[in-house]
Amino acid sequence: MRLNDLHWYATAAFGLEGIVSAELKRLGMRDVQAESGGARFTGSPADAFRACLWLRSADRVLLILAEREARTFEELFQLVKSIAWEELLPRDARFPVTGKCARSQLMSVRDCQAITKKAIVERLRHAWRVDWLPETGVTYPLDVSLHGDVARITLDACGEALNRRGYRTWNGEAPLRETLAASLLEISPWRPGLALHDPCCGTGTLLIEAAFKQARRAPGLFRPFAMEQFSIFSQEEADTLRAEAKAQYDPERIHDLSGSDIAAEPLTLAKRHIVQAQLGGRIMVTQQPLETLQLTGAPGVFIANPPYGERLSDRKTCEKLYAELHRLKDRHPGWSLCAISSHPGFERCYGRKADKVRRLYNGRLECNFYIYR
Repeated sequence: MRLNDLHWYATAAFGLEGIVSAELKRLGMRDVQAESGGARFTGSPADAFRACLWLRSADRVLLILAEREARTFEELFQLVKSIAWEELLPRDARFPVTGKCARSQLMSVRDCQAITKKAIVERLRHAWRVDWLPETGVTYPLDVSLHGDVARITLDACGEALNRRGYRTWNGEAPLRETLAASLLEISPWRPGLALHDPCCGTGTLLIEAAFKQARRAPGLFRPFAMEQFSIFSQEEADTLRAEAKAQYDPERIHDLSGSDIAAEPLTLAKRHIVQAQLGGRIMVTQQPLETLQLTGAPGVFIANPPYGERLSDRKTCEKLYAELHRLKDRHPGWSLCAISSHPGFERCYGRKADKVRRLYNGRLECNFYIYR
């Protein structure tokens, strides 16, 4: 196994593949290529660990162990068995197998998982001349994915998904995923140095992600990753890379980040999350209705994740709120305004077509991100 030339895959939600690809290029990764569902790159385990630390918009980083067409269970078995598992897994490794199938002749996920597990066990028992594998040691999370009859066998470097930054332990009614919040900031006109206000800030995710970006803080700086215990990667390397990331983090760079919301409960959670993100005193959130919100100072950017009105009983209220966002922008000449919503009539309710629209997904909801410059 050539450790410097391993093939990795950073997964991403639909519409965010290009953002993740650009992030990988900025990190100096080799052979970066965006595709549906994520972006590939070539590198060492240390490169993958840096990706885990620094990627803001990706969901996971996976090591691609094998990828080939498999139309029968026998072809899948032989593909998995061809991998040099004895070079990757310690003798006591625990290796659970997850799976997914889409538009494949092998549509039974459970059978694909069982065949993958059986092929690994058979290879290891033969390589180590043993009859039994204890599986009492470090966990190596494996996945078998079949899409269009192409099987991909991967090892998850992250453990918990990359959106688990560690600061959000309470969720509001409609939480915005951390990776999507980071992507909205990237797509928007906001850049570190400009003022940012979230007028529907909820539990504060957008503001915290903006603070991380402004302070050059690696999103994964204070959380563990599964690969830190892998035999192909040393804890010493992990400690060095984490220390380098920590040296770049400068909270004094955080300024002009604020938010407001009409509801008290999500603001309570926002304040807790800000403290848990070690950003206490650096982000101001206040309880204030949109109708009376008035900011002073240099122009900046409003970014909002307002209610979508998915329930009919809430739709009229949401439509009035969208119109209020337009009035908010009119009260602040020179400011840009961005909002994400699944409501098909957002522009009609707002009262003007957006300068730019980007289709994204918030969970399973198809949304549009509207940008008014």
